[in-house]
Amino acid sequence: MAAYKTVGFIGLGVMGEPICRNLVNKSGKRIIAFDLSPDPLARLGAEGAEIAGNAADVIKQADLLFLCLPSAKHVRAVFEGDGILKNIRRGQVVVDLGTSSVSQTRDFARQLQEKDAFWADAPIARTRQAAQDGTLSVMVGATPALYADIEPLIRCFATDVTRCGAVGAGQVTKILNNMVLFETVNALAEAVAVARHSGVDPRLLLDTLSKGSADSFALRNHGIKAIVPGAFPERAFSTEYALKDLSYALELAADAGIRIRGAELIGQVLREAIDAGSGGAYFPVIAKLIDRG
Repeated sequence: MAAYKTVGFIGLGVMGEPICRNLVNKSGKRIIAFDLSPDPLARLGAEGAEIAGNAADVIKQADLLFLCLPSAKHVRAVFEGDGILKNIRRGQVVVDLGTSSVSQTRDFARQLQEKDAFWADAPIARTRQAAQDGTLSVMVGATPALYADIEPLIRCFATDVTRCGAVGAGQVTKILNNMVLFETVNALAEAVAVARHSGVDPRLLLDTLSKGSADSFALRNHGIKAIVPGAFPERAFSTEYALKDLSYALELAADAGIRIRGAELIGQVLREAIDAGSGGAYFPVIAKLIDRG
């Protein structure tokens, strides 16, 4: 591992806080963190993280900087102004853990390269519980040498780490992962609705499907744990975030000259759920919309 003595972390939300906690507990590095919310800062400060007054303070002190932010817009806000581009140093590394625009990712990497600094995309997959347990899956876009340097730190919070290719490849892979997930959850929601209205218990349906060719991670987690009991909490992966990620997939497809009709359909469903007031709820809430017909 490269000699990253100080690791910075910006973004302590639903996933960022437990990821940062795993770095504090496992990395053996000095961790300095910042978030706009004081509560996760207080919790992590009590566990050994140093707390910065603003994002620029983290950037100036970190040898390697993790970002765990909600969207490309938030990443750009930290990149510009009194942020990454202004304060970056030669040899410094930025690792973006969020799901973000591929074109923006590659543009930021190019701008840092001009300053002899490095950008890696390493979007995370799996659940909040996986973030707490340190069992996330991470898809990395970076040179082989940079990947070798940052992988040990990523393994503080992930059990599956895959180098997908050059910068941007991690984002492409994660975006397509989410596209497939959203379409699968839509199919599960449709199956549950039809089963319920046809006299078959939805839990029995999904338990049975889990024993055959329709089994999936989405079925066992989003289907059985969310759709069947109707558990769609706030502060989980929201419908608005799902539509944001899907928009990146549609952008990639448009750039490739490919029409992805299934993704277009789930985009319409997500928009309808948001319009119905479920934008902040866990995205399998689309099941409520589908069940109403």
